[in-house]
Amino acid sequence: MVRKAAARALLLLSASLVALGARAQQNPPHNPAPAAPAQNNYTIPIGQSIGVDAAKKAAAAASAEARKNSWFMAIAVVDPAGTLVYYEKADNTQLGSANVAVGKARSAALYKRPTKAMQDALAAGGNGLRILALEGAVPVEGGLPLVHDGKLVGAIGVSGDTSEHDGQCAQAGAQTLGAATAQR
Repeated sequence: MVRKAAARALLLLSASLVALGARAQQNPPHNPAPAAPAQNNYTIPIGQSIGVDAAKKAAAAASAEARKNSWFMAIAVVDPAGTLVYYEKADNTQLGSANVAVGKARSAALYKRPTKAMQDALAAGGNGLRILALEGAVPVEGGLPLVHDGKLVGAIGVSGDTSEHDGQCAQAGAQTLGAATAQR
């Protein structure tokens, strides 16, 4: 009697597994089409280097945003190769921010992307940890590429407060060159 019950249970289990296997073959999982790739920062052509007057204008806008909010900031503007074009620092800005601002600007110029993109990739972990191996990459918000007429002309880096505030000031500076520099 026990053997018959066990045989029936085994038979029912086998039939269930066969039915599930057949159903899985009939209804393949839905795999949506891959999303269209986002604009690739690598394709941004390099233009003529930002001049001192335009760099001062970008830094002035970033500085105005910082003063409006009572933040002390260091601001650096570099050309596409990461060479310093203009730098200023508000009185009482923490001393470490001087080098950080230049590093953020260089990182944004050399890698053609906002440093926030690197910050987000690093925060996601996994493959994003590769950011740590990129020479000169500063994965902290506050560095933005400066794009004019669709070409990379330099970058701005801001440091002195929270990274979000640094990014807000960098955005104000980047917007002086036009909407093409908006954070991506």
